Order: sequence, then structure tokens, then C-alpha cells
Amino acid sequence: MKNLENQNDIFPKGEKASADYFTGTAWVKILVPQDETGSYVIGNVVFEPGCRNNWHKHPAGQILLVTGGKGFYQERGKPARLLVKGDVVIIPSNIEHWHGATQDSSFTHIVITNNTKQGAVEWLEPVTDEEYLNCHTTVSPKQAKIKLTEGAVKNHEELFPGYKSTLKVTDPELIEVFDNFAFDEVISYGNIDTKLRVMMILASTIASQALSEFKVMLAGALNVSVTPIEIKEILYQSIPYVGIAKVFDFIHAANEILQSREIKLPLQSQSTTTRETRHEKGLELQKEIFGDMIDKMYEESPEDQIHIQKYLSANCFGDYYTRKGLDLKTRELLTLSMLIALGGAEPQIKAHIQGNVNVGNNKETLLSVITQLLPYVGYPRTLNAIKCLNEVTTN
Repeated sequence: MKNLENQNDIFPKGEKASADYFTGTAWVKILVPQDETGSYVIGNVVFEPGCRNNWHKHPAGQILLVTGGKGFYQERGKPARLLVKGDVVIIPSNIEHWHGATQDSSFTHIVITNNTKQGAVEWLEPVTDEEYLNCHTTVSPKQAKIKLTEGAVKNHEELFPGYKSTLKVTDPELIEVFDNFAFDEVISYGNIDTKLRVMMILASTIASQALSEFKVMLAGALNVSVTPIEIKEILYQSIPYVGIAKVFDFIHAANEILQSREIKLPLQSQSTTTRETRHEKGLELQKEIFGDMIDKMYEESPEDQIHIQKYLSANCFGDYYTRKGLDLKTRELLTLSMLIALGGAEPQIKAHIQGNVNVGNNKETLLSVITQLLPYVGYPRTLNAIKCLNEVTTN
């Protein structure tokens, strides 16, 4: 994941910190060496996301001046403190503690460390994963206790087992409202299962250009048995509706996540057409979905625009819809999800609502998909989609 937190740092990163004293990657730049002052050392430390230093203590104390990102400071036996830009930490002498970045953000601070005959720091054991992850769910006395429903916890855990959200620390009220709504109240409506729901959300995040949410949901999709081939087919099908310029980064992000799970790329080919057959096969599939409407579109197209109709048949349907890996009913639901998320595509939404009905997706299923997308696309797009649904269907 590209980290943008430190692109405008005041000081350069310096040298990579020793793995003996840091879990993850950190960079240290000494700004004022000990030999120039004799009494203290001043340095700049940059922690990459997920990095922290070992438990340690300073014989004569230390001061931290936070200049960027988000991180934690924790003293032995006490709750962790979340740190952001502008925070100052005064660390007393011989207090065992550690500090480092949160999981989702880099973290930068300046250290002012007093020196003694015993040195400036005494390093201790590494901070365990359990100790570190617990910090992400620690709630300070000033923060409200998050009250999640049993359903929200269960459904969230199904997609993201063991995930520790830093927003539970920084934005607890938001997490309580959103998780209870999106992972319980909304999920309880409709007739689609977890796998299909997540696939629809993935499609909507591509159309919404929500790359960060796409990465999160892609990891969740793999956890609920969405296959790598199905993920690739969602991405490929989005191209004729969203455009390659907007899909490009999503393909690269998906490749990184798939390869991190040791999935070898490229995957097995799913193509069923050739340059010679793509128009014929695509047109045949168009007519299967939309019926006589396609002949009418060809007949009514001006001569100087007929090429667009041919592109739709050969490219949108011949190159993409005819591929294996997803059945036709799922593909139509995916297209509808993308169009809803795009916004301003009501004529196309109506056409694909009818197409969905023609291939066997009833009104209950379509309303279920629209409802499941609500937390991710918002009310205006949801209400517009429902208006289109009611105009096209009567039961």
C-alpha cells in the first residue's frame, strides 16, 4: 500500500533502523549528535504503518514531538495513548514504554533524549503482536464505549476475522453507527447471500473510485470464498462501464493482494470468443438479455453512429459478457451495481433492470442488491435506483 503520510516530512528519513530494536520498518535521522552537545541527542524517526520499537527505557528520560501520521505511546501496565501531529509526550526516567505507528498510517516524531554515563536508552523485549493489536481497540476514558450488536460483530468477523480497526480508537461513534447499520440492519434485509453481497459491493467500489474500500472488501471477499477468477471477472467487466482509466489502479491493487496470498498470475483464460466471432456471439448474448430491443437500437441508429452499436455488441458483450467465470445472472447484477454507483446513468439502469428480469433476477433480488449497496453509495443513488426499479417492474 502506497504511503502518502510522509511525503512532506520536514527532515529526510535517514537510515533504516535496526531490526534488533524495531518490529517492521523505521527510519532514523540524527539531527543533533551526542558528541556535539554531550548531554542529549535529537533525532527524527519515521515509522512505516504497523512498525513499532521494542519496550525500552531512558535513564534520564525523553521527549517526543509528533510531526505527522498516527501512532501509539504506551507505558508498561497502562493503556496506550493515540498520538497525532502536534502531540507532545514527556517520558520520565526509567519508565518502560514503547511507541510506533498504527496499522493504517505512518508515524513521525522528533526525539530529544537525555544522555547519561549509562547511555541514552536501555532496550528490552519486542512488543508482541497481541500487545500491539490490543492498542487498536483500547478506548481512552474520554472516548465513548462502542456498542455493537451481536449481528454486526458476527457479520464483520465473517469478512474480516481478527481485524482491529484504528477508527474504533479515533472515531468510535462513527464505527458504532456505521457497523451496526451496514453489518447488521442492512444485511438483515433481502434474499442474497454473503458472497453475492460482497461481489456487488466490490463492483460498486470500482465504479465509485473507492480504491481503499475496494482493497478492504477484496480481502473480505477472499475470506468468504469469492474466487480469484470471479474477482478478475468483476474487474474486467467493469472496464466497458467505468473505463480503463478508472479501473487500471484497481487491477494493480487486486494483483498485489492476490499475489500476497500466493495466487499465481495470470489466471486460467476465461475467454470464449475470437476476433472473428466476438461480434456475432456478443450480439447473440445481447438479444438473449434484452430481446427485440437490440434490433430496434440497430435500426434506429443514425448511420454515423452505428459503429457504437457494433462496439457494444462486439466489445462490451462479445469481449466481456461472453467470458466464463461468472454466470449471466450474476453479470447482470454486477452491471446494475456499477451503474447505480456511477450516478447519472438512469436510462442504463432501467435497461439493465429489465435485462436482469429477463435473465431471471426478480424484483426482490434487485431490491436486495440496491439495499445492500446503500451504505456504500449513499441515499441519492439508492433512491434513484429504486425509482427506476419501480418504473420498470410491477411486482
